[in-house]
Amino acid sequence: MSEWHDATWRPRGNIWLVAGAATLAPFMEILDTTIVNVSLPNIAGALSASNDDATWTLTSYLVANGIVVPVAGWLGRLIGRKRYFLICIAMFTVCSFLCGIATSLPQLVVFRLLQGLFGGGLQPSQQSVILDTFEPSQRAKGFSLVAIAVIFAPIVGPVLGGWITDDYSWRWVFLINVPVGIFAFISVAQLVDDPPWVQRDRAHVRDIDYGGLALIALGLGALQIMLDRGEDSDWFNSASIQLFALLATVGIVGGVAWLLLVEKPVVDLRCMKDRNFAVGVVMVSGIGAILYSTSVIIPVMAQQWFGYTSLLAGLLLSPGAAVMIVFIPIAARLVLPHVQTRFVIAFGFFVLGCSAVVAHRLTPQMDFWTLASFRAFQTVGLAFLFVPNSTLSYSSLPRSLNADATALYSMFRNIFGSIGIAVITAVGAERQQAHRAYLAGHLTPYDQPYQELLARHTQALKSMGHTAQSAHDAAMGLINQTLNLQAAILSYMDLYAYTALAAFCLVPLTLLFRSGIVGRPR
Repeated sequence: MSEWHDATWRPRGNIWLVAGAATLAPFMEILDTTIVNVSLPNIAGALSASNDDATWTLTSYLVANGIVVPVAGWLGRLIGRKRYFLICIAMFTVCSFLCGIATSLPQLVVFRLLQGLFGGGLQPSQQSVILDTFEPSQRAKGFSLVAIAVIFAPIVGPVLGGWITDDYSWRWVFLINVPVGIFAFISVAQLVDDPPWVQRDRAHVRDIDYGGLALIALGLGALQIMLDRGEDSDWFNSASIQLFALLATVGIVGGVAWLLLVEKPVVDLRCMKDRNFAVGVVMVSGIGAILYSTSVIIPVMAQQWFGYTSLLAGLLLSPGAAVMIVFIPIAARLVLPHVQTRFVIAFGFFVLGCSAVVAHRLTPQMDFWTLASFRAFQTVGLAFLFVPNSTLSYSSLPRSLNADATALYSMFRNIFGSIGIAVITAVGAERQQAHRAYLAGHLTPYDQPYQELLARHTQALKSMGHTAQSAHDAAMGLINQTLNLQAAILSYMDLYAYTALAAFCLVPLTLLFRSGIVGRPR
């Protein structure tokens, strides 16, 4: 009887309305994270805090979010998936309001911590709803909405954040979530239902795996703090970062061993035995690392070295959003039904690598549209990655593992996104120092081009009324600015070269997927 009931179950509402309702809250959550990044200087100034202290508003959120994401499937089974989803939406909205009215930095950090705890359940719950709502042959279309939340939100976030911060107040970065959260709550309450198999899973969850929860919290929490604070603390030259690295290792290694040994783990790692899912996790880790790290490169470069405002730097990413809206439906509707999915994923990584090769041609004189075209080209590759990889990853998993699989899938994407940002920031700083040291070696009395440039600058400044000594000092300052700019551009060129190499290395790994076209019998 239960098997017949499972086979005949259908969502009450239109599947696209269900998918849209389930996607709205995760979109809000991801958007909120990227918006806050842009607003940090304003938050620091308004709350009389240093920029370093203000970054704890990000760290607290990422730590709480990272701890909850992998156990979201278990929490959904314990409470009921729809009920847990609604609790997360409601409390994320309430915490957003509290963040918006915070009067001190400690208050804001605490509210962001709570916001991260409830925000961590949104993405896994959304993907579980998509998996249960759409038939396997239709999941690619459903995951197109997931892609909008995961890829579109980080692109729009800096633009929206810059506009809100510049024209209104940083508080509206959080308060804007309130009407969106209320609408998302009502939509999910009316349209989303727990399928019968989800209801049965809830009845089987009684024991709480305290050991697994503790180790996951220790390992992932320490890892997020290490990644987020490492650059400011000089990485492993800092005793605190060494301590967090040790705690992360103990927690993660101990957690994996625990989850494999206990009878009823808080996260079922058996889904990693599925070949397509295991390879898909590797792929989405690469996607997350490349997506989030490259989202940092262009805006930071534009603001620090080209003099762009926060809004203008965010707008550099906007053409990529338009490109993605065009190409994701093409990948989902026209390509996936006819081409082996693993080849589509390989093509996506190849395009991603080619876009990084093109972006490697940076110069200090590049205009707005040239910089924007780099991101637009990259988005073409992402459009052929996220939907195919998500669809293929879950294609051969038993339905009973969907909740844990979506939690792990989201966890790996988020963690490697953080790792990508940390690596790109650390490597960029190291390469900039190396290039500056090399270029500074030419600033000697024996280097004729340098002496000619110094003479031209000095003479020009003298003609403007400067004394000989002040003209010489000012000329040295101008040359130093040029040196720093050239070193920075060369370091960004290196980062794009490394990104291209990483993307190209992932291309052959796509052949580890089982061959076939998703939605068709193999």
